[in-house]
Amino acid sequence: MFIEHHSALTTFFRRRVGHRWDAQDLTQEVYLRLLRADQRELIRNPEAYLRTVASNLVREYVVLQKHLPQPVASPEQEVGAWLAAEGELPDDDTDPEVREARLAQVLDTLPPRHRAVLFMQHRDGLSYRQIAQELGVSTHMVKKYVVKALALCRHALREREEAG
Repeated sequence: MFIEHHSALTTFFRRRVGHRWDAQDLTQEVYLRLLRADQRELIRNPEAYLRTVASNLVREYVVLQKHLPQPVASPEQEVGAWLAAEGELPDDDTDPEVREARLAQVLDTLPPRHRAVLFMQHRDGLSYRQIAQELGVSTHMVKKYVVKALALCRHALREREEAG
């Protein structure tokens, strides 16, 4: 069911919430709610249930967004700022919005685990140990993911810079 409806649900949320990371989170929440549904009660039409839950989640999201302070930076900006501070990004005079878009494209090309580890470390402020516990891997593996993700980012950004 997840494989069959994942893309449609993510697209549904993406059109309504505007940020791909929120759309991905909401898609996961639909499946969590499906798993939490009272097992004594048979869901007769799972697709209709998914649509109903998705619509309700959009309403909840809108209400929450009105009450939450708006984030100062996107995950791409936060990771980009960290990469720049660490000297991982090439220096250029590119417009910050163009640079952020370029970085977002590069981050989207990373393998899912590598991208998740970067965001968990730099956006969420988690330690290697916390990330390892969250993902069920060793701290050494988390470090490998970070090193590989940074190398992939550097390489992709250099390629884009050289391409013009």
